[in-house]
Amino acid sequence: MDEQTNPTGGELELLSVLWEHGALSLSEFHDRIGRDLGYTTVQTRLNRLVEKGWAEKTKIGKQPTHYAALVQPDAVRERQLDHFVERVAQGSVVPLVAHLVQGNSLTRDELTELKKLIRDAERRHEASASDTKSSDRSRSGNKAGGH
Repeated sequence: MDEQTNPTGGELELLSVLWEHGALSLSEFHDRIGRDLGYTTVQTRLNRLVEKGWAEKTKIGKQPTHYAALVQPDAVRERQLDHFVERVAQGSVVPLVAHLVQGNSLTRDELTELKKLIRDAERRHEASASDTKSSDRSRSGNKAGGH
């Protein structure tokens, strides 16, 4: 996925159909879009996804052309969330998490998952800090031993 752009709402709608159903012909796609959208409009939008590298179209023999997503939902979600945090909170996740935690919208399962994510992040941070300290010690030990 292009690092500089995020899919629009309409593009996400199309990608969601491809993620849910896999490769589809234009006709199949049009049947599954779930709202009244012109056939040529769907074709134009799918071709734009192809141009942006987010989908591919393939034609085998006399079968209709099929469209399939090239980007994964997680990659799109991560990019959009990064963009959102940068735009709304100047890159800090704390205001976003604070808003979610202070509101009453989180379920017990979501709170449990957030706690686990924080514990995992703390472990990674501690391991990274430990690796940095041992690396610094070995570099300074090498310098001291070389005299």
